[in-house]
Amino acid sequence: MISVAEATRLVAATVRPLGTELLSLPLAAGRILHEDLRADRDFPPFNRVAMDGIALRYDTLAAGQQEFLITATQFAGQPPVTGPSPTAAVEIMTGAMLPEGLDTVIRYEDLTFRTDEAGQRHATVQALPPRAGHNVHQRASDRRQGDLLLPAGTRLEPAEMAVAATIGAATVAVARRPRLAVVGTGDELVPISEQPAAHQIRRSNALMLQAAAWQAGAEADSFHFDDDPAVLRQELPALLAGYDAVVLSGGVSMGKADFLPEILQELGVEQRFHGVAQRPGKPFWFGARTGGAVVFALPGNPVSTFVNFYRYVQPWLQAGQQPSGAAVTGSGPVPAVLTQPIEFKPLMTHFLLVSLEAGPDGRLLATPERAGGSGDMASLLTSSGFLELPPESTHFPVGTVLPVWRFR
Repeated sequence: MISVAEATRLVAATVRPLGTELLSLPLAAGRILHEDLRADRDFPPFNRVAMDGIALRYDTLAAGQQEFLITATQFAGQPPVTGPSPTAAVEIMTGAMLPEGLDTVIRYEDLTFRTDEAGQRHATVQALPPRAGHNVHQRASDRRQGDLLLPAGTRLEPAEMAVAATIGAATVAVARRPRLAVVGTGDELVPISEQPAAHQIRRSNALMLQAAAWQAGAEADSFHFDDDPAVLRQELPALLAGYDAVVLSGGVSMGKADFLPEILQELGVEQRFHGVAQRPGKPFWFGARTGGAVVFALPGNPVSTFVNFYRYVQPWLQAGQQPSGAAVTGSGPVPAVLTQPIEFKPLMTHFLLVSLEAGPDGRLLATPERAGGSGDMASLLTSSGFLELPPESTHFPVGTVLPVWRFR
C-alpha cells in the first residue's frame, strides 16, 4: 500500500496533453485556450466618453467661461464631430468618441440649459471639474495594442469570452475535451428508473461520476457491467481503446466478486498501484495501457468514489487540457482552518468531509460534517469539500490549518 503523495505522483506521471482543436468562439465557452490572445488595438481604442453630457475644452472653462453654445450632438457609434469651436460645446452620449480638440465632459447633472431667441441651446456649467480629462476614458488607459490579455492555459469563462470577442477572436485554438468512460459495476445495482428490491440499490455512482467529469471539462459516457468476468473481458477492451480514461466504481477490493484488478491486467493495463494509505478509498487501483486509456478503478462506496474522483481524477482531467499538461492554476487544495478538534488514530491520510465558510478575519473555516462512513452518500449534501489530514499525526486541534479540496 502506497502513500497519498506517491499515488498523486504516479497519477500525474500519466498526464499527457490531449491536443488542440479550432472552434468558433461561441462554442468554446468553458474550454482551455491553447494560444495566446493579444489586444488587436488599444483598450479603449479611442478617448471614450464616460458620461452623458457636454464635451468642451477644459482650459476655456478654467479661464472663466461658464456658458457654452451647443453646436452639435453626437451619439455612441457616430463618427466624431469635426472642427468644434474651442469656446463651444458638443452634446455627447456615453460611449461616443471624444471629438478632437475637446478634452473634458460635464455630466447633465452638473449643467443647466437654456434656449435663446434663435432657437440655439446653451449649457451653463455649475461646478468646475477637478481636471482636464474628467469623465473621459482615455485611449489605451486599460491595455495597449499587442498586450497579452488571455495567455494559453486560460479557461474561457464569461469575462474571457467577452474579451476574446472584443479583440475579434472569432475562432480560437482550445484543448480537446478528454473522453471519459464511466463504468459502474455490481449485480446489486438497478437502473435509476426501476424500483429496487430490498437487496438492491439504484445506479447512482456512475451518474455522479459522469456529472463530475462534465464539470471538469470532459466528455463522459456511462456504462454498467455486472460482476461477471466474461462480460468484463468482452466489454472493457472497446473502452480501453476508445477513451482517454476509464473510471470504474466497484469491484476492486478483496471480495470474491472483485474481478477487476486481475482482468484489467489480462487486458494489457499495467498496474501502477493497488491500495493507498487513505480513508476513505483505500482499495483504489490505478493503471495505464500502452497506447490506450488510463484506468482509475475506484472503490464502490459512494463517498469513496466521490472523494477519489476529486482528489485524483479531476486533477488528471484538468492537467491534460493544459497546453503543457501542467496542473491548472487554482485547481488544487486551498488552506482552511479547523473549527473542531479531530482525532484520527490510524497513521494514514484522512479525507474529512467539511462545510466551509469565511471567518471574521477572512480565513476559510472548515467544520467537520457528520458522516456515517463511506456509504453515507447523504453526507455529501451538507459538505463543501474535504480536508486532507496528513498521516504524521493522530490529533488535530482547533485552529490547525489544513488543505481542503473543494467540490462546491
